[in-house]
Amino acid sequence: MFLEIHDLTLFFGEKQILKINEIQIEKGELVTLLGPSGCGKSTLLRCITGLEQPKTGEIVLDNEHIADKPTKDRNIGFVFQNYALFPTMTVFENVAFGLKVKKLSDKTIQDKVLKILDLVAMTEFAEKNVQFLSGGQRQRVALARSLVTEPKVLLLDEPLSALDARIRKQLQRDLRNIQQSLGMTMIFVTHDQEEAMRISDRIFVMENGKVAQVSTSKELYQNPRSRFVAEFIGNYNRFEWFELEQYTHEFAIKGNRYIYYLRPELIQFEPQPKAVQIPVHLKEAFILGNIQRYVFQTVDGKELIVDRLNDQKEKIGDTLYIQTKDILAIPVEIDTQRYAQHS
Repeated sequence: MFLEIHDLTLFFGEKQILKINEIQIEKGELVTLLGPSGCGKSTLLRCITGLEQPKTGEIVLDNEHIADKPTKDRNIGFVFQNYALFPTMTVFENVAFGLKVKKLSDKTIQDKVLKILDLVAMTEFAEKNVQFLSGGQRQRVALARSLVTEPKVLLLDEPLSALDARIRKQLQRDLRNIQQSLGMTMIFVTHDQEEAMRISDRIFVMENGKVAQVSTSKELYQNPRSRFVAEFIGNYNRFEWFELEQYTHEFAIKGNRYIYYLRPELIQFEPQPKAVQIPVHLKEAFILGNIQRYVFQTVDGKELIVDRLNDQKEKIGDTLYIQTKDILAIPVEIDTQRYAQHS
């Protein structure tokens, strides 16, 4: 593996912030650290760069142990959310700064900077002061400045979160294309599930300073391995076993050892062979881009979400149909008091 992290822990005072058993990243891979605010994503990046010093653990980059190395000697690039550009410099000067620190020749600097500006589509702005650029353009300059020094790995800490939706989606595509064309190893931090799924080879879902699951986008969506991942990724209809008991006895034997989840797109409006029927009434419907979302309510007051492409003409009735094979069961710790109450 190109980048490995083993048994890394970090404390702020007596509070444990990180407990990473193992992370392995291949050369040329783009992985995303995905999770809610405060889960340790950015802190882990800071440990990799040396801006935070973990209490224990190994960080191995390209077969070299770097945990005790100063930040400047780790050959790691970092792109921040706030760009961190020099406001009095031009685009060219900002990108060239790291190369000048390395005391490269003027000709080498010129060639490298122009090549990387072309890659990020900023050549025509080379002599423009960065203060007069848009947010998207500034982030391209920040990316170019990090890439031009040819780091072994590039870390990106929510670099697109401050941009509007249209520019953000364009930069997601461009970033992925740049990463693949360079064969660059990148670690991207975000709390945006769609963004993570769009650009990543693999996703590391983080929960309370730990890695909850490592999967491809498809595997993560279809087979979450914990309640946290299931409820954080996408949308699910969640059931307790006793909520399903009135429709089917299939899950009663497992009791409250499991929580049950069903994706909104897997619920049907039309009768299906061997399907479980749930009487409902339509509470509301609204459009989410290309998705039409329906919110139904059962006789017990439970809300169920159903998603359809909004170009489909659906016949909405008073019954929903689900296949038990589509219901995902995720183990939980047994709550004996709750079990006794509903058994």
